[in-house]
Amino acid sequence: MEVLIRPYTPADWPILWPVLETTFAQGDTYAFPTDWTAEETQKAWIVVPLATFVAVSEDNQLVGTYYIKANQMGNGAHTANCGYVVPAAFAGQGIATRLCKHSQQEARRLGFLAMQFNFVVATNTRAVALWQHLGFQIVGTVPRAFQHPQHGLVAAYVMHKWLADPPQQP
Repeated sequence: MEVLIRPYTPADWPILWPVLETTFAQGDTYAFPTDWTAEETQKAWIVVPLATFVAVSEDNQLVGTYYIKANQMGNGAHTANCGYVVPAAFAGQGIATRLCKHSQQEARRLGFLAMQFNFVVATNTRAVALWQHLGFQIVGTVPRAFQHPQHGLVAAYVMHKWLADPPQQP
């Protein structure tokens, strides 16, 4: 499938909102409230991040999205943080891989030296395996950090990857 990853525009919101609403309402991969409004979701996914991207197929179907932002302010701002969503209908087609690779290129372009995922739900085994395949390491485990709707309290991972050599210390 041909996929174009491009910056989000306000015209994308009518097709992006239902995808995000469905994903967050399931409550099994993101620690966002399951009943967020469109406005709350838009603030978190579009307004707060440095940039948001959408992936569209050749027939203009939304097949994925991600945001990128600094993981922390100030002296932690050299590390990027991203969130990714692929609609269930397009899972297993390599879209998340393309989004993650694109986000790493974008992070480098923006001057980030590393990327960190702060809260990867341990039961989201496809995501964990994909991030590891793409070079991310589990650098921390937070036990019973996520209230999974089917599995109860499960762990969340902190995953990290250097995108560039760290600066040399004087």
